[in-house]
Amino acid sequence: MKRKYVQWYIFVIFLIAGVGCSSTVRFAQSDSLQADSGATAHFRVGQQFVGMCSYYATQFHGKKTANGEIYNMQALTAAHRTLPFNTIIEVENLSNGKKVRVRVNDRGPFKKGRILDVSLKAAKELGLLQSGTARVKITIIQLGNGKHK
Repeated sequence: MKRKYVQWYIFVIFLIAGVGCSSTVRFAQSDSLQADSGATAHFRVGQQFVGMCSYYATQFHGKKTANGEIYNMQALTAAHRTLPFNTIIEVENLSNGKKVRVRVNDRGPFKKGRILDVSLKAAKELGLLQSGTARVKITIIQLGNGKHK
């Protein structure tokens, strides 16, 4: 009986070690599936959201985004958890009034308290390179088709 418990504990230890050593994922598959399976029904043109925005730049440049595109830090793109891919949004930095239009092509941000990640170029236009984050207002300009590349 004790041998059975020892085998069980060894299995659990290897399982925990394996999960702890696994690499992180750029985007969560479940988020992209959730957003692409009819979630557009609860979004509408003109709808607005307010929250914290951050940006990502060189770390992911040249890597695949959630919709299959290659991330280009010089393009006007953004990552949102649930907006359909290819949705065009206007982002306004509420601290300085600067605005930019971006296209959603990725999932994220995955840091608590943030609602949007924008590309480096969009961050420059919004004036948030110094601070790294800003409180923004997002307005949906055109709903995307939700399709991957």
